[in-house]
Amino acid sequence: MSPHPTGLHGAGTDATYATAGFGAAARRGTRPAVVVVDLTVGFTDPALPTGSELSEVVAATSTLVEAARPLGAPVVWTTIAYTPAELDTLPWLVKAPGMRSLVEGSAAVGFDPRLDVRGTDHTLTKKGASAFFDTGLATLLRSSGVDTVLVCGATTSGCVRASAVDAVQSGFGVLVPRDCVGDRAAGPHEANLFDIHAKYGDVVGLDDALAYLKGLL
Repeated sequence: MSPHPTGLHGAGTDATYATAGFGAAARRGTRPAVVVVDLTVGFTDPALPTGSELSEVVAATSTLVEAARPLGAPVVWTTIAYTPAELDTLPWLVKAPGMRSLVEGSAAVGFDPRLDVRGTDHTLTKKGASAFFDTGLATLLRSSGVDTVLVCGATTSGCVRASAVDAVQSGFGVLVPRDCVGDRAAGPHEANLFDIHAKYGDVVGLDDALAYLKGLL
């Protein structure tokens, strides 16, 4: 399967998007950062309400992060966690009550133990879908000279998509390695990869992302 999710909705849709001028290659700069969105136990443990089987995503993301470290590229890990007071005040938790299990201090909001999260990395707690919304992430990345963001994590149709949209709106080139993102259902996963690739960033294979990073050494 091509890393680019073209053909998902048929040749007619592809032609319509091409005519409209969507799907051009994203800018790839020389100062990347890896933003890993919500690869926490609550999303990677299929036994939990918000979780699904993402072992392959965790492994691929680990490979990508390992390749980024020799560059000195910033690595940012996000988690969603709510205080007891927020559980009854945030509208998102009315719409998506399953997220109420992501309470500060619970095992669900901790990073998946298979990930190499280091003390020199950045960790952010967010309350919404996007890694950028009300977190200061854009300022952090700009102050580090970052021009390109590789977005990994979960879920493709939710927090990954929102983070990719906000990344490009914040002025960064966006790459989404499809091996490094996952969802609890295939349909929303593929549909959102299609949309990200058409409008917000390049959906690429892991090999392409690794070659990009290694080419900067």
